[in-house]
Amino acid sequence: MKIDQFPSQMAEARPILQKIEDAGYEAFFVGGAVRDMILGDTIHDVDIASSAFPQEIKMIFENTVDTGIQHGTVMVLDHHIGYEVTTFRTESTYTDYRRPDEVTFVRSLSEDLKRRDFTINALALKANGEVVDLFDGLTDLKNGLIRAVGNPEERFNEDALRIMRAIRFSAQLDFAIENQTKTALTDLAPNLTKIAVERIQVEFEKMLLSPAASRGLQQALDSHLLAYLPGGVGHWPLTTWQEILTILNRLQISQAAIAWINLLVPSPVKEQDIASFLREWKLSRAVIKTAQALVPILRGKVSLDAWHLYQVEAYQEQLIEGMHSLGFTKDKIELVQQIFEQLPIRNARQMALSGQELMQSGVVKPGPEMGKLLQHLEKAVVTGEIPNQQAALLAYVRQEKRND
Repeated sequence: MKIDQFPSQMAEARPILQKIEDAGYEAFFVGGAVRDMILGDTIHDVDIASSAFPQEIKMIFENTVDTGIQHGTVMVLDHHIGYEVTTFRTESTYTDYRRPDEVTFVRSLSEDLKRRDFTINALALKANGEVVDLFDGLTDLKNGLIRAVGNPEERFNEDALRIMRAIRFSAQLDFAIENQTKTALTDLAPNLTKIAVERIQVEFEKMLLSPAASRGLQQALDSHLLAYLPGGVGHWPLTTWQEILTILNRLQISQAAIAWINLLVPSPVKEQDIASFLREWKLSRAVIKTAQALVPILRGKVSLDAWHLYQVEAYQEQLIEGMHSLGFTKDKIELVQQIFEQLPIRNARQMALSGQELMQSGVVKPGPEMGKLLQHLEKAVVTGEIPNQQAALLAYVRQEKRND
């Protein structure tokens, strides 16, 4: 296969390959960028592999950074853009199921490619546009298959995270997993317990955000690997997962927080346990706070009125997206949007009467009573009981004090 038209990211990096070739070494674009280019998808990181050893790369280029030189990676700086160039290498045994015990630099492209995870990621592209396909990855791309390079059990024993990557690529590309590869990942799924939660979370989240997320999740269910994931998700009822599959089929989600909320809403996780569940997955404080604010509303535990929506105004965008993905009716979504639009204030800082101004009025003294009064005024403004005007608020406070 020959590529005539390079995408811009690769076209800009071609001089790097050509300069390495001019110095007498081999150089190729490799990995996901080559796969995505052939599929016509958006290219992200451009990776370069070369027969030149790190010190040789540093002799070829004036501006380099040792980003991972112990693993053979040197960043070449060209017109303020960094390109990582990694030496062809072979790897020894993986006693921790994640990283090789030893890396050996080699001059052979085939030795380098045969250590990669899947055939569709083991493609290489020369500067002249020639695609090097040693493991029939082009056929698997055409047929929509995720297939391990060589022996799938060896690949998954080398790096157990590849089990999650197979599921994620299935969702990302809407590909099936080849039978022998699927059998191996099912048999070796228990090895996922040896992988850092943060790495599993990244792949699982990418799966949830993929165009064919339901396909990836179905693969995970079929291979029984959920039993080895954090948060006890393997113990959730099948009916919960069927509901989640329906949610994932509805539309593609754009935000990580919504993906996790979609899991939580139909799940058996109680509201008071949301934070601990998400912490088990090593998720950010921002995702946890968003889920805590929105899950009760999306479960129908909280009324969709002005006061309750005001309290989650900061999460308005996420709430609307969550309602869409969870199948709320158009009328209900429009009602919520209308309530948000008609809120007289968005937060307490927009109140026309501050605590200092209330003290200066002499109506109330500092202390717990004033705090409660300000909260009462805030709710009265939000619900439309009082206009957000200083005079009206002071008059309301004086009337309340007289009634006392």
